[in-house]
Amino acid sequence: MPSTLAELPIGTDAIVQAMPTGRSCLTRLREMGIVPGTRVRVTRRAPLGEPIEISVRGSHLSMRNHEAAFIAIAPVAA
Repeated sequence: MPSTLAELPIGTDAIVQAMPTGRSCLTRLREMGIVPGTRVRVTRRAPLGEPIEISVRGSHLSMRNHEAAFIAIAPVAA
């Protein structure tokens, strides 16, 4: 199982485990609902692999891979 959101395959669900604080690029993502315990899904990637689109709490958000690499994830419990 991938360990960061940047590594998560398209169509796979995961739970956000941790996000570092103090990074301005991640502050806005936290404000939009990406916080530990939140379920996320990668819905698609641009043709060159970046940006990625994720589904979180009924919304679709786009982010760059370097931002997604800071977001630690865990598999969804069956």
